[in-house]
Amino acid sequence: MENDARDFNKTAIYLSRNPLGIIALFIVLVYGMASLSLVFAKIPDSYFGIMLYFLVLFPVIVLFIFVYLVVWHTAKLFAPSDFANQQNYVDLINKEIFAAASLAVASTKDRGAEGRVDIGNIVSVIRESSGRSRERNSDSRRHLLWVDDRPDNNVYERKAFEAVGIKISLSTSTNEALDMIRSGEFGAIISDMGRKEGPKEGYVLLNALRSMGDETPFFIYAGSNLPEHRREALSRGAQGSTNNPQDLFEMVTRELMNA
Repeated sequence: MENDARDFNKTAIYLSRNPLGIIALFIVLVYGMASLSLVFAKIPDSYFGIMLYFLVLFPVIVLFIFVYLVVWHTAKLFAPSDFANQQNYVDLINKEIFAAASLAVASTKDRGAEGRVDIGNIVSVIRESSGRSRERNSDSRRHLLWVDDRPDNNVYERKAFEAVGIKISLSTSTNEALDMIRSGEFGAIISDMGRKEGPKEGYVLLNALRSMGDETPFFIYAGSNLPEHRREALSRGAQGSTNNPQDLFEMVTRELMNA
């Protein structure tokens, strides 16, 4: 018994080093106490059924919560010591900070956007993207085509995408973009609206793609975020339209993660 107690203490100390282990300890504690109470405690008949339901349903609830955490909050389940090389953890945090800073800078630029900088939301989206990027590092679909005749306007937005492991190819015209699409595979396409070729060249590219039968997710990143412009983009077959860097980052990364 003494050895068993020692072994349990060592296991508990080891598990308490990261959030996933703490969750496991909590589950064992709650389920164990409930089971002991059911066997040894004098529980009134009116509560006996409730305890039985709890013992049956508790593992199911825990399973759903665990799946949710693994799918949407992977990066939060591990401590630095869980990484084979703790430097990898430091690098991950640095990338998240860099991506958040890049989006914050992009959000303050004078491009007619709403100008809001929601740091909490930025960090949440980036952590979610970082967790999935480690799972999909070899996925060729994590390749983004960005079409804009003035790419210098989107430097910080691109840095944020690259910080979470998304490769970006640039194009400055519709014809060049179509040639690149025919010769390569992209997980998503971001396009501005007006270019030297015309004031609605973003839609020209979108229409050309859809007429070819190409269903690559398409996002408009332009100077307007009016509801009627968003509705028009969706009606033409785009997956989204915005002038806000944070919204763009969230829409595109989630599309790529689900691809």
